[in-house]
Amino acid sequence: MIKPRVWISRPFFPDIIDRLRDHFDVHAEAEERAFSAAELAERLANSDAAIVGLADKIDGKVLEGAPKLRFVANLGVGYNNLDIDALTKRGVGASNTPDVLNETVADYAWALMLAAARRVGEAERWLRDGQWHGSRFEGWLGADVHGKTIGILGMGRIGQAIARRAAGFRARVIYHNRSRLDAALERECAATYVDKASLLAQSDHLILVLPYTPENRHSIGEAELKAMKPTSVLVNIARGGIVDDAALARALAAGTIASAGVDVFEGEPSVHPDLLKIENIVLSPHIASASRDTRRDMAALAVDNVLAAFGHGPHAGRPPTIINPGVLADAS
Repeated sequence: MIKPRVWISRPFFPDIIDRLRDHFDVHAEAEERAFSAAELAERLANSDAAIVGLADKIDGKVLEGAPKLRFVANLGVGYNNLDIDALTKRGVGASNTPDVLNETVADYAWALMLAAARRVGEAERWLRDGQWHGSRFEGWLGADVHGKTIGILGMGRIGQAIARRAAGFRARVIYHNRSRLDAALERECAATYVDKASLLAQSDHLILVLPYTPENRHSIGEAELKAMKPTSVLVNIARGGIVDDAALARALAAGTIASAGVDVFEGEPSVHPDLLKIENIVLSPHIASASRDTRRDMAALAVDNVLAAFGHGPHAGRPPTIINPGVLADAS
């Protein structure tokens, strides 16, 4: 019996990939790299399933040459790299990896916030450059986090995890979200709902955790940055495009806000060149979920979804984090 073919666009943990081999003909890339639309179409042409990353843009044109494709598992909670409408029209299921990364991403949001507030990146570069010749009492003055107001824009599960960590810093937490949390969750997170204008005006540290949608594009632009405190710190662990990166570069250069920590960028892996010239920013290459344990959990969940889509494993027939479950009903 011929096994269905699964293509894996990037290498990950061999023991987790091996779980597929009893049921699939596995074709896993040996190294991680960017694929053009033509290369994606070529690799999907004879594939029944695929496990892909956020850099792999699966749209209607790519799908035209993939008549056998039945399921795509995305290695990430966000899936704006997938054209869900096009996949659904072709009866192709899709999944993502939510929840397993919440706590790790929340940890990283705090890491970026602390690094930006206390000027860790600037100080390290200065030290490595051989500039440390003695102590200055008023040198490297950063911003405190303890006792300050932490603002969160986007209060889903990751936002809530970020809020819970604030208790140890005796920080006040305010948030804005598309819909207000229920009272029990607000108490658990010790968070107060405010409108967006108040969030911008009151936050000493503002963390962005909202999903990317066309409506959310440039939720933080020039006007919003000007509405923030000049001493404030902005942290973006959400998605590239949530922030107008050009406006952020101008605001940091002009002292409109004090500093920023950014893990996601418009057009990544490209980064706006003006951001690279600025000292008062901490930059990282979209690694908020990159702990070994969490990346293993994400890979395992992607594999679970593929197995389930083809009737295998404990979730047989019901991929646990399918995005478009209607395709299952249509196929039955």
